[in-house]
Amino acid sequence: MWKMINRLKFILQFWKFIPFLKDFFKSNEVQLHYKALATLLVLTYLAIPIDLIRDYTSLLGYVDDLVITILVFERMLKLAPRSLKENYQLN
Repeated sequence: MWKMINRLKFILQFWKFIPFLKDFFKSNEVQLHYKALATLLVLTYLAIPIDLIRDYTSLLGYVDDLVITILVFERMLKLAPRSLKENYQLN
C-alpha cells in the first residue's frame, strides 16, 4: 500500500525530476557505471518496447509505458548520491 502511495507521489512530482536527470548525467558525484546502467535501461526499453496493453487500444495502452518509465526513474533516484537528491528535494 505504501509503495503505491509513494509511486503516486513520485508521478505528481515528476516535474522536479527533469532537471534532476540533467544533473544526474552531468554530475561527477555519480559513478560512471551508474550512468551507464541508467542509459542502458532507457535504451533497452526504447529498443524492445514490451507492451502489455497495446498503445492503440485506448488511453490504458499508455499505462504500462508509464509504469516502466517510473520504475527506471525510481532506480536512477536510488543510484543518485544524497547531495543530488537533497538538491532537488527528491528523498
